[in-house]
Amino acid sequence: MYRVVKDIRPEEAEMRTAFAATMDELAAQDDSVVYFDCDVINSIGMTGFSKKYPDRCVDCGIQEANMIGVAAGASAVGLKPFTHTFGPFAARRVIDQVYISAAYAKLNVRMVGSDAGVTASYNGGTHMPIEDMGLLRAIPEVTLLEPTDSVMLADLMRQTKDMYGVYYIRITRKVTDRIFEESSTFEIGKAATLRDGSDVTLITSGYCTSDTLKAADVLAEQGISARVLNMFTWKPIDKKAIREAAEQTGAIVTIENHNIVNGLGSSVSEVVGECCPVPMKRIGVPDVFGEVGSIDYLKQIFHMTVNDIVCAAKETFARKS
Repeated sequence: MYRVVKDIRPEEAEMRTAFAATMDELAAQDDSVVYFDCDVINSIGMTGFSKKYPDRCVDCGIQEANMIGVAAGASAVGLKPFTHTFGPFAARRVIDQVYISAAYAKLNVRMVGSDAGVTASYNGGTHMPIEDMGLLRAIPEVTLLEPTDSVMLADLMRQTKDMYGVYYIRITRKVTDRIFEESSTFEIGKAATLRDGSDVTLITSGYCTSDTLKAADVLAEQGISARVLNMFTWKPIDKKAIREAAEQTGAIVTIENHNIVNGLGSSVSEVVGECCPVPMKRIGVPDVFGEVGSIDYLKQIFHMTVNDIVCAAKETFARKS
């Protein structure tokens, strides 16, 4: 059961703080939990964990593909491995190892990729993961998750600890907005309805959720009722929620912190095209490389601002008639 906060505001602590605290909690509960990293332990806030659990925390160095192989081996002997590195290296550099060593071998690995999309900011195009979910989406039996805030991140980590399979959890490292109240829980594979509406549906996840809710407020002031779905599970995607949104509101806009090619918008389009074709618009990185800049600058050049969402929703709503 989840509840949306009344006032959306920045969280008091960074998401990496919640990640480290939850890893500590899981390790204290379960001796089979182990952690693998690629020379960014300090960046993700896991220095304390590495000192507390030196035999269960391994820095694999800047060898991301090898890390996945090591994690798969740990799974093969009954351990529950979590891995972490920055998003581009958690996906682009490890595709074959994820495919063969983890997924094809039907092993049990939880991969965390941080600094999702434009939140990589000044790290620039080489370190800006805007294709990570799309790459991993093509691998069978990989579950893709993008938690929205620290509350959701902690709940998903607790759930996946005792689930078997390959999971990719895509997060921001630093401060994000609090969307859900403490103690909220979520069902993997089911969208969270943040707001009901009848004229258009806005489907989003992760970092874009706050801006999407703000856009829904603006639309309400202009007489357009927007349903907001938080599609935190990109795969397996909630087909039922998408179909109902298409049938009941007749227009859909997707908003993602990712390339619109092979991302959330593509996933939703596939369902809509097969089940209930309606006007659609995708907001996200428009199939270009990442750049260096502030998050606000990047959202402007990629047309991902609140105003862009509002304009896309109005355009798509108008196309219904």
